Amino acid sequence: MPTPQTSQPAKIGQSGAMCMMMMSGKPQLRGLLQSSIKRNLIIAIGTSIVAGITFKTLVGDARKKKYLEFYKNYDIDKEFNEMRNKGVFSSCAPDS
Repeated sequence: MPTPQTSQPAKIGQSGAMCMMMMSGKPQLRGLLQSSIKRNLIIAIGTSIVAGITFKTLVGDARKKKYLEFYKNYDIDKEFNEMRNKGVFSSCAPDS
């Protein structure tokens, strides 16, 4: 009993692949590195700008606000006297 040939599905598969190759156009043979570097550079610069702005708004502004709030009530002379009385400074004698 002869075996049936299965060349017809292979031709359909091959023609489908050939059709996909023809639809995609010619491959880029020159300047591929330059175009990929250009695309990646644009993506990297855009991503870094977005990340910088996001970090500034979420972290930097909140940090500035906390520093301003801290230094509104900060008394440097009071802090110095507390550290001097605890004996932190060797050049200043603590108050008795």
